Amino acid sequence: MMPPPPPGHFLRAAGRGPAERRSPSPPSAPGPGAAGMSAASMAELGAAVRAPFAAGPSAEQQQQEEEGGEEEGEDGAGGARPWAPPEKLLHEARLRAKAKRRLRRTSSRDTAREPPAEEPGAEPGSPKGRAHDRRSRGGPQGDTVYATVVPELEEDELEQNVQPMVLEYFEHGDTSEVVELLRGLNLGGRRHAVPSLAVALALEGKASHRELTSRLLSDLVGRVLSPEDVAWAFDKMLRDLPDLILDTPEAPQMLGQFIARAVADHALPLDFLERYKGRVGCEHARAALDRAAILLRIKRDVNRLDNVWGVGGGQRPVKHLVKEMNLLLREYLLSGEVSEAERCLRALEVPHFHHELVYEAVVMVLEGSGDAPVTTMVTLLQVLWETGLVTLDQMNRGFQRVYAALADLSLDAPLAHGRLERLLELCCQRGVVTRALRDACPARGRKRFVSEGDGGRVKQ
Repeated sequence: MMPPPPPGHFLRAAGRGPAERRSPSPPSAPGPGAAGMSAASMAELGAAVRAPFAAGPSAEQQQQEEEGGEEEGEDGAGGARPWAPPEKLLHEARLRAKAKRRLRRTSSRDTAREPPAEEPGAEPGSPKGRAHDRRSRGGPQGDTVYATVVPELEEDELEQNVQPMVLEYFEHGDTSEVVELLRGLNLGGRRHAVPSLAVALALEGKASHRELTSRLLSDLVGRVLSPEDVAWAFDKMLRDLPDLILDTPEAPQMLGQFIARAVADHALPLDFLERYKGRVGCEHARAALDRAAILLRIKRDVNRLDNVWGVGGGQRPVKHLVKEMNLLLREYLLSGEVSEAERCLRALEVPHFHHELVYEAVVMVLEGSGDAPVTTMVTLLQVLWETGLVTLDQMNRGFQRVYAALADLSLDAPLAHGRLERLLELCCQRGVVTRALRDACPARGRKRFVSEGDGGRVKQ
């Protein structure tokens, strides 16, 4: 009968090397103390199994177990070795502990990395999803910057955007608004098309439009355009003059004035004219450059050629406007051309001051002689009324000013009252004035002379 094995027998048996396993000891016959031995051994076995989970294996033990784990299921010859029941339990416990340690290591790495959420709509296995996962594993990336990209305008698109902008500018005259609108466009290498388009539109417009265009070019330089952009634009227009004169015969002279004003405003380089000396073959271009040179030579002591287009509209002095209207009416009485008088009145660009024309026309009739001026002036007032150049307000205000000055007018023109009544009657018949305005005409004063003892004073 054999003695019971010492404690840890099964642990030593499980951990012995291949040489020991190849020479197993002969099996012993079970004795009467086997049951007690099994209970003690099983208790030690349970404590040994629970020990790795309580304290946790060290790094060296984990590496040894992982390296030697593959050999535990095989004998030295590479064949399967029969397991004893206690050894089998110990081996399964070790495998479960190893699996739990691997699971803990994997979960700790995933938690520290915190993989980013997938983009909506991207499949986990799709190329987009894999590329995003590679970026997340590559470490922190730079900040993403989002910007609005405005494509560069083509030639036809630029004209469609800039032309309405310039036409609207002719109405409000605010250069800062045009600057902001142009900054919102991607002009690219076509910035020189803006001044050429604005000048082309101004050539077909009025003097006030040309003045506004010169101011616009001056304000755009340094903010949207450079002097070389403006020079490029004028160079192109000098080459296009043979086509421009078909629509605007005065284009060479006007373009020369634009060039002179731009040089004076520093919108063009100071040596712009010097670049063309002896290099111009087109007669129209030579005429434009000669006009610019003459203006700059005359105004060499003036920084800005502000009056190159004339002072427009309401900026003109009142005396100048009165003089222009008097000249207009005298020319009309001599020629009788209503259309020419209408054109000249429009060219003054002072619609708010047309009541002065009515006043001057009536005064000219009162100070004249004969009935011909009365009929001729009524015809003019009728045309101006029908075309809308003179409104009802302005017509009434013009006649009311005559009523207020009638007493003084009668001193120089004794027949002024009678001529005024005749003029009002014709105007009322043709619908130029209302009956109420006609009836508001002051009554003729009644004068009488007293005896010589009163000194010959005139009494009312």
